[in-house]
Amino acid sequence: MQRNIQIINYATRYRSDFKSINQQWIEQYFKMEESDYKSLDHPEDYVLANGGAILMAVDGEKAVGTVALIKMDGKPYDFELAKMGVLPEYHGLGIGFRLGEAIIEKAKTIGARNLYLESNTVLAPAIHLYRKLGFVEVKDVYSPYTRCDIQMELWF
Repeated sequence: MQRNIQIINYATRYRSDFKSINQQWIEQYFKMEESDYKSLDHPEDYVLANGGAILMAVDGEKAVGTVALIKMDGKPYDFELAKMGVLPEYHGLGIGFRLGEAIIEKAKTIGARNLYLESNTVLAPAIHLYRKLGFVEVKDVYSPYTRCDIQMELWF
């Protein structure tokens, strides 16, 4: 297995990878919800056209991970870190951390003051990763996802 992992900007050719990488982890632990389909089926419209960003982790030509930055209304959060996933056979290589660092830097370069994310505590490695990236838990924020039981923020 090649292991020359690069973090690159999303291109349309990665649309099906963006969806399949995320759908895989969502369906492993939960079920796909309406909000998932909106962002995963139409990333150019739902994420990019609204001022967000998507990064891909690639091993040569193969997409092995992804993360999105979705524009929020700025009250109080500017962007949501969302749709982060890495193919199972690439777990443990630090790809999620690299994607997290890269999307935080991307957020800063486009003027974000903060990031917000939603997750589930059953995803313990993801929660550990978010904390390692500097996110802290927040309470009493509405989530459109039934699977969400933890919300976190990062201010810069």
